[in-house]
Amino acid sequence: MGFHKQDAGCSASAALRCVGLALVLLIPGVRAYSDISERLYHMEFGAEGGCGYYAGDAEQYIFQDLRETYGAAIRYSIDRRWSVRLKGMAQRITGYNPNTAGRADKRMGMWSNQLVNIDVVGEFNFLPYGRIKYDRRISPVTPYIATGMGVGLHNKWSKVGVYVPFILGLKWQPLPQLAVHVAWQHNVYFADNLETVAEYDNRYNMNGSNILNCDVTGQLVAGIAFMFLQDKLVCRTCK
Repeated sequence: MGFHKQDAGCSASAALRCVGLALVLLIPGVRAYSDISERLYHMEFGAEGGCGYYAGDAEQYIFQDLRETYGAAIRYSIDRRWSVRLKGMAQRITGYNPNTAGRADKRMGMWSNQLVNIDVVGEFNFLPYGRIKYDRRISPVTPYIATGMGVGLHNKWSKVGVYVPFILGLKWQPLPQLAVHVAWQHNVYFADNLETVAEYDNRYNMNGSNILNCDVTGQLVAGIAFMFLQDKLVCRTCK
């Protein structure tokens, strides 16, 4: 009888050792699975919207007479700091018509023009951006800046203006494949003809020679994007 008790005790001890060994072997696998879900997503596609402004001959100050703006963007992340983004936005700009002296006058009614802005910019994240639970160097929230080149189509697509966009924003990745952001974009045109009003368009014939004579547009927007095209899993033991 004593022999059987001892044998049962040995079996229980061996079973516990086997369970412990299995848990030890399982932990790296769980971490590896976590690493799979936290690899860098290189592509994002999403939409954004908000309010836009115009400043030029008919309106001297930004953030006045705000109008709706909306569009879509696709972003390619090179790494956790740098990315390239292509975006298209629709925006309506308005202002008061000129009086006999060539100045904007509320009594003269308003003009309106629809813009379509398409730009390509390079973005820099102030913090390494992403979701990695076990690496505190990687942040799911980061401010960012961006600049590049763009073209604006207006006057029923009959005119094209080139501009330089300057962007300041904040990104947040609340879920592995979901990203949201808020941003302010300020577009400086190399032209003075966004109004399509003769008294305003290149009034002093300084296009191309004086950046202070150019028209300006901008947007305050919030956006949401779906992330895809994840980094390939690297097998460190494979040759």
